[in-house]
Amino acid sequence: MKRLIVFGIFVFVLISFFTFGQSAFAQSGLTKIADNVYSYVDVKGAAPQNSFGANAGIIIGKDGIVVIDTLISAKEAQRFINDIRKISDKPIKYVVNTHFHLDHTFGNSEFAKLGAIIIAQASDNENLQKSGEATLKNASAYGLSEKDMEGTKIAYPQLSFNDKLGIDLGEQKVELIYAGPSHTGGSILVYLPDKKILFAGDVLFTNYHPYIADGDIKSWGRVLDYIMKMDVATIIPGHGPVSTKKDVTDMKAYLIAFDKNAKKLSAKSKDGEYIFSEIKKILPVRAELEALIKANLQMKYLKK
Repeated sequence: MKRLIVFGIFVFVLISFFTFGQSAFAQSGLTKIADNVYSYVDVKGAAPQNSFGANAGIIIGKDGIVVIDTLISAKEAQRFINDIRKISDKPIKYVVNTHFHLDHTFGNSEFAKLGAIIIAQASDNENLQKSGEATLKNASAYGLSEKDMEGTKIAYPQLSFNDKLGIDLGEQKVELIYAGPSHTGGSILVYLPDKKILFAGDVLFTNYHPYIADGDIKSWGRVLDYIMKMDVATIIPGHGPVSTKKDVTDMKAYLIAFDKNAKKLSAKSKDGEYIFSEIKKILPVRAELEALIKANLQMKYLKK
């Protein structure tokens, strides 16, 4: 819980580096990825009010809809629901939380009101149970106002699993896969084998600097290797544009470079600004959330 609160403080600091007008929060709606598969992708101007640019999607079957993640608030979730209803009036039967972080789960309650069953991996179900209420109470630390969070309540998963879980929507099968700790202890993959589509959640960030402070870097690399072996052509990252396996390779290289150099630099100096300036020279340029580099350094490498 302390780690999440500290992260919120760092996020609040990082957003002070940007000026966001209302146009920065504008969304173009859900993008069609394939027949009956839609997602938000490639959000520009990541900020608290647009869920830090988090992607969220839907899979439509004969019998209903699976929602992948629910964004950061009741207000954001309602926007999402309105966009879903522009595409389909079928019942929203399931919500899958790819992991427990607020930008992917705090809209859960709006879908629960519609009767959706919320699903998560067991470890991150537990993590949300432990941290959800405290994080909501400290929403201001994440740059979120009372107005932003109006009506937001924590809705916990009703169904959890360990390794794999299948969902049959009628003429559309969805596979939930836990390949090991990565971005969080219970981050999962959502796979459509017939369409070769993968919702990777925050296992993959594309053109966004990732948040890695809760991550297991070594295991995360193995999960990325797992994705590389999958029969996948189209990947929806947790943040960023529609991606391919090249982006998975780039993500692994980023994590290795960050971890190696952060350990090396923090062993020599505890000056966060110096380490930030040095590691920034090494990391690839990414368009969104560069200031998360500082949060990662402080929380994972300089906290002791």
